[in-house]
Order: sequence, then structure tokens, then C-alpha cells
Amino acid sequence: MKLIKTTEAEGHVLCHDMTQIIPGVVKDAVFRKGHIVTKEDIPVLLSIGKEYLYIWEKDDTKYHENEAAEILCEICNNEYMEASAVKEGKIELFAAADGFFKIDEEKVNAINALGEMIIATRHGNFPVKKGDQLAGTRIIPLVIEKEKMRKAKEIAGSKPLLRIMPIRHKRVGIVTTGNEVYRGRIQDAFGPVIREKLGEYDTEVLGQTIVNDDPQNIANCIKQFIDKGAEIVVCTGGMSVDPDDTTPTAIKSVGTELISYGAPVLPGAMFLLAYTEMGIPVLGLPGCVMYAKRTIFDLVLPRVLADEKLTAEDLSLLGIGGLCLNCATCCFPNCGFGK
Repeated sequence: MKLIKTTEAEGHVLCHDMTQIIPGVVKDAVFRKGHIVTKEDIPVLLSIGKEYLYIWEKDDTKYHENEAAEILCEICNNEYMEASAVKEGKIELFAAADGFFKIDEEKVNAINALGEMIIATRHGNFPVKKGDQLAGTRIIPLVIEKEKMRKAKEIAGSKPLLRIMPIRHKRVGIVTTGNEVYRGRIQDAFGPVIREKLGEYDTEVLGQTIVNDDPQNIANCIKQFIDKGAEIVVCTGGMSVDPDDTTPTAIKSVGTELISYGAPVLPGAMFLLAYTEMGIPVLGLPGCVMYAKRTIFDLVLPRVLADEKLTAEDLSLLGIGGLCLNCATCCFPNCGFGK
């Protein structure tokens, strides 16, 4: 780049967009990068405060901001995403489908630490809808060293840093346990809540079975739903450590791989997650799901629906931000329990 007086710019090529800002009216480029300045352009440029201009001088060691922005976008862009046109070194990414948003946070942080470039994203590990903005990438200076962009690509590696896991149609079986419900002493309050939450996604409830606290009976009900084609089984009730709460025992007896019994989320600490040998998730829901607006179930359900195989570490990472603030107006998933 070379800095020259605007009055002497006729015939030169602009190396960046020239933006005009009129509050409440317009904020847009009056001249784009690559425009050849004419004599008639000079008064316009002066009117937007441009008494000096940077004109483009080709340098093989540097990228123009827009060239580098394309590289930064390529590092992030992935399937089920759409990118905006590059403008002033900035590109935005949007969801092209409903899904569950994942970020390689370690690599994003490392690239941002390089300086002179940014990747700004929404929170990861939350559902997104088609059209939601996922990220904005931007090059800060007008030109940037090619070597710095090479380092960014090296950090990113071969896989995009952002990912959308589409939320799939799932068939769900509900097993409600408890002698008091089974014998009709109290009315089941779990079923309507679970159906409502499942209704927020593309799910098909195969049915709800109410069973007593006999662990063998509970296990049989879980197996029956799996035999009917359930891709997820949700068990409600009997999840505490009381001796007569036998749901965890029943889930384990089905031959499942126990991922975690307990999660660092409030409400929802007594949550259980297991997988059958066929990879079918079995969820044990604590009583708070009946009455709390948002719980561990809301954090885990979309991930399960997106076919993410959760680990004990995935659940332990929910601890930071895992306290629901019980706001008067719930804005989950945007709040992320206080994140």
C-alpha cells in the first residue's frame, strides 16, 4: 500500500472499501476495493473525510484484508453453513439447517491469539435454527502478512473449526416409575412435561409405560420400547439415592454402558446417562424436570437428538455455566444457564 493525497488519486486503484456513514440513513461503501478513482470521485471522497487514500501496491508477502478474510472463513466454514459476501475484511457465517452447534474452542482461541484477525462465535454446545448467525470472521488491518495466515491455517488443521450436527427425527419411549403413580395414589406429572419438551424437536413418542418400582419390571419396559424401535428411552422417577429408588439399578441391568450417574448442573444433579450395546441412549431424569423451567434435560436432549455420543467428560464440562439463574423470563438456550 502507498498513502497519497486524495486530490492526486485520479487513476489509482483503491485497496479497501470507502464507507459512508450517515446516522439513521446509511452505512455502506460508496467505493469498493479495486475501484479506479476518477476525477469526479475526488469530491465524494473528500466529503466522507478521506483527505488521504491508500492505493494498492502489490506485495507478495501480504494479503489484502478481503483475501485473508476468505482464508479465515474457509478455516471455519463447514457443511450446513452459509457464508456472506466478503466486505471490508469481514465475513459472517449462518446456519443453513437446524442443528446442534459445536466449536473447536482450543483452536479458535489459538487463532485469535495470533492477533490482527478475529473469529467471533455464538456459544457452542447449543441448538441453532436455520438462519441463525453462527460467527463473524474479520481481518483487522488493511493488509496482513501471509505468514500469519499460514500459521492460522496450520493451527486449524484439516477440519473446519465450526460444525453443525443436524438434529434427527427420533422415536422415543417413556418409562415412568413409582409405586405411588402405578397404584393411582397420585397423578403422573412427568409425562406431559416430557412430551412438551420432546415436541420442541422432530420426535415421535412411541408411548408411555407406567410401572412399579420393581427393577426387573422397569428393565423389561425399557427392553420392550427398544424392541418396538425406540431410538431413545427416557426413564422418569426414582432417580435419588434412596434405597427404594430403583430406576438406576434397572437401567444398569439392561446391559447398558453407564456414562454418568450425576451431573454438575442445577437443577438436574441426579441425572443418569447410559447407552445400550446398540448405542441407544437411556436417560434417567431426576424429579426437577417436572417443575423447573429448564434443567439438565434441556442441555442434553438436543445433543442426543443430534447423535452425539456423550462422554463423562462432556457432562462434567457442563459445570461451569451449569447453574440455572431462574430468570423471570427464560431465554434458554441463549443464556446457557448463566454463561
